[in-house]
Amino acid sequence: MKERIIFHIDVNNAFLSWTAVLLLKQGYKTDIRTIPSIIAGSESMRHGIVLAKSPVAKKMGIKTAETIYQAKKKCPNLQIFPPNHAWYYKQSKNLFTYLSQYSPLLEQFSIDECFLDMTGTNYLYKNYYELAYKIKEEVKKKFGFTVNIGIGNNKLCAKMASDFEKPDKVHTLLKNEIEEKLWPLDVGELFMVGKRTKEELNKLNIFTIYDLAHAKEKTLEKKFKNQARKLIEAANGIDNTKVEPRSSKTTSISTTETLKYDYTDEEKLKDILFRQTEDVARELRKQKQYAKTVAIIFKNNEFHNYSAQAKLPHPTNSTKEMYKLVIEIFNKSYKKDPIRLIGVRLSDLQQTKEKQLNLFEEENEEDEKEEEIQKTIDDINQKFGKSLIAPASLKIIGNPKSKRNLKG
Repeated sequence: MKERIIFHIDVNNAFLSWTAVLLLKQGYKTDIRTIPSIIAGSESMRHGIVLAKSPVAKKMGIKTAETIYQAKKKCPNLQIFPPNHAWYYKQSKNLFTYLSQYSPLLEQFSIDECFLDMTGTNYLYKNYYELAYKIKEEVKKKFGFTVNIGIGNNKLCAKMASDFEKPDKVHTLLKNEIEEKLWPLDVGELFMVGKRTKEELNKLNIFTIYDLAHAKEKTLEKKFKNQARKLIEAANGIDNTKVEPRSSKTTSISTTETLKYDYTDEEKLKDILFRQTEDVARELRKQKQYAKTVAIIFKNNEFHNYSAQAKLPHPTNSTKEMYKLVIEIFNKSYKKDPIRLIGVRLSDLQQTKEKQLNLFEEENEEDEKEEEIQKTIDDINQKFGKSLIAPASLKIIGNPKSKRNLKG
């Protein structure tokens, strides 16, 4: 059996870097990565939270998730730029399309990071470290931003390796390097360990990843139950999960986003769900399929996963119908905990609507009219490469009291 080789590619400071690239393309004279700058929502819309910060701003003590007001107190001459999610998705898509030339097994992990399974390609690429360095340099030259690349024998180790030192670096964490590179780290640096989990491990006198790797499973079970073994395996660099690309013949369509900080604001979470519903619905229409089941995927700040799903009245590819159900699911299932990752999944896909014939002609005509409008919108958005427009009725489903555009 061939030894697995996995790459984890992570865009350095994605939102700020991608904004910098766009501004330079538009003729902006300063690279905002070299000055005190942040990406943040509008203060006037009460969304004044730091989403990303430049290295200069970081040195001045500015932190992600703090308010613009707090950031300005630390740096009065701070430059503030709004997020451009349509541009970010375009940059993400272009990057992953480019990376897929090196391996067909590409799994998008979030908007700015992915895994590549390079196993068995040694006859093409003799030295994986040199290949990773080549990819890193090509990305910088081709797209104008930098990435970190981690190389491991599984996804967990590749992910850990890419985080060792930033930016613009290539690191390895192979089986024979676990003892040297992984075990000395603070247990809180292990990928699946959050702040609260770290505190509980510290109470058990587990302070390093080495301590966790050599802990007794029965001791951990008292506190972490069925997660105990997973924690110990992770500390030993064990991870058997596969790199799973989206197939062209999908039985489900999903998208997830790892958030830049832990979200508790329900309105912001609904904004993200709106963009995600647009994405999966557009992909569904592109594949000429219809979905019967909609689900929301949550991962909280302690890396605990939970999800909820519901059936649609009939198979559909309508963004409006799916988003309405997404909001119903969210309102019933969200546990008010800090969310680190959120996503939307469509399943029970089929080729036809199988909708019960409606005796009222007007309603049938309305359905046909909505499909025609949605097709026109998809054509326009595809032509210009971003979500320029959406039906007005979608904008107030998540928050009926709000008249603002939910696309962000």
